[in-house]
Amino acid sequence: MNYAIAIDVGGTNTRVALVDSRMNIVDRKQFTTNPMHPDITLEEIVKIIASYDYSICGIGMSCPGPLDLIEGKVLTPPNLRGEWHNYPITTKLNSQTGLPTFLNNDANLAALGEATVGAGSKYNIVQFLTISTGIGAGLVIDKEIFIGSRGYAMEVANCIVKEGGPVQGNLKAGAIEAICSGTAITTRAKNAGLDVNHAGDVNALALEGNAKAIEIINESKTYLANFIATLYATVDPGIVILGGSVALKIDGYVEDIEKMVKSKVFEVLRPSVKIVKTALGEDSGLIGAAYLAFDKTK
Repeated sequence: MNYAIAIDVGGTNTRVALVDSRMNIVDRKQFTTNPMHPDITLEEIVKIIASYDYSICGIGMSCPGPLDLIEGKVLTPPNLRGEWHNYPITTKLNSQTGLPTFLNNDANLAALGEATVGAGSKYNIVQFLTISTGIGAGLVIDKEIFIGSRGYAMEVANCIVKEGGPVQGNLKAGAIEAICSGTAITTRAKNAGLDVNHAGDVNALALEGNAKAIEIINESKTYLANFIATLYATVDPGIVILGGSVALKIDGYVEDIEKMVKSKVFEVLRPSVKIVKTALGEDSGLIGAAYLAFDKTK
């Protein structure tokens, strides 16, 4: 049986998994990412790969964006700094392991995982959105990630949905991530004087009747539903899959979004609107990375 290496480089931790050709995770390891020096992180990755005495076809990996998917480079992710910027990670890892290496972002690979063996496996057009610390998206058409003409397709975080809306980080005012992400929900609640630590706390206050919390939660759902309704009008996905802590940990969140989206599209489209939770959870990106390696080396 052939195997692939799946790697998820995050701003805090890096995960490395050995995955078999049936898309089962055989082994996984995790260590702290060095946020300034990629060579240190790659050294640990190479050690883990060398410890596997298996026939490995290649490496699929995700890194925080923005990425140059054509050249296989990490560009300027906010949580990875210093020597990470403009780092040719696929060339480096290929030269150190001798294995073909394929790079994509975490949301794209999560979308690929869901489209191949997860909740979207029966659909030819799968739209994935992660609603968590930030907002990411991936579109898979016929089991292939759609990357656009320059590799930046589905970089949706900075899509402006509210004129003069909130500002977050280096995003433009009113960007969807500045309204709908867990970070945005929590920040807006704190700015309103609420004692919260995460989006779940804001939702709990809303359920208790706190007017400001209700406003923040309702607005986040409304603008996300508007955005997904726009995706239905432009992409016409067979299914939309939601992942991330906000979508998965707030009871009824996904169901509410589906109802709202159905109210915002043409009546003829309503029976086609299907919005569900990720079936693979936090492993969707690793499974997608492994599938990418298998697919590109077959």
